[in-house]
Amino acid sequence: MSTILDTFIAPPCHDEIEILYQDEHLVLINKPSGLLSLSGKNPQNLDSVHYRLVQIYPGCTLVHRLDFGTSGLMVVARNKAINAALCQQFSQRTVTKVYSALLCGHLENDEGIIDAAIAKDPALFPLMSICALNGKPARSRYQVIERFYHPQEEGTLLPLTRVQLTPETGRTHQLRIHCQQLGHPILGCDLYGGRLLPGTELTPRLMLHASELHFRHPVHKQWVNAENASPF
Repeated sequence: MSTILDTFIAPPCHDEIEILYQDEHLVLINKPSGLLSLSGKNPQNLDSVHYRLVQIYPGCTLVHRLDFGTSGLMVVARNKAINAALCQQFSQRTVTKVYSALLCGHLENDEGIIDAAIAKDPALFPLMSICALNGKPARSRYQVIERFYHPQEEGTLLPLTRVQLTPETGRTHQLRIHCQQLGHPILGCDLYGGRLLPGTELTPRLMLHASELHFRHPVHKQWVNAENASPF
């Protein structure tokens, strides 16, 4: 069995977590890009969403995570009962998550579905891989918002597509690997080809933002429809 060796050290994140909504049960935040959701085993990776929020809301726990480079909406539970109730919604797939992203190149179709199982491979850590044999089912929908050209410093034009991504399952790196599978990786994605095209190497961040989160409040049962505009 392969041993997973995590050598990643997160650079300091000076951006603040934006608190969008809070009550005695939960907190809705806008996570900055470049901040871990949960502290790593390495003491140098102590700073995280959870580490910061637990100072303000003792006993709070994460219900779901966003990748280090992804920004946007997260819901955080303020006690174990709320965490269990929200986790149930996520596992039953009654929570809707919508992401904004910039993809390399111009997508041919205006919308579509990516249905490709995803597996962990300890030998390739931290990469995930598409694997029909051993992977867990994974499904994402995409819709093109606009196709455009981004002017580069040397005068060339970089073709990009702005899309709305809706994951129907919640696998690790799902949107990133599914976009690579489409042949149009997310701009700035160092793991799945988003820095390979000429002009993409210096992209300052992963161009993926959790822009919508829809779920039922676990106490008063009203729908919470959170929206947070993409910063790019």
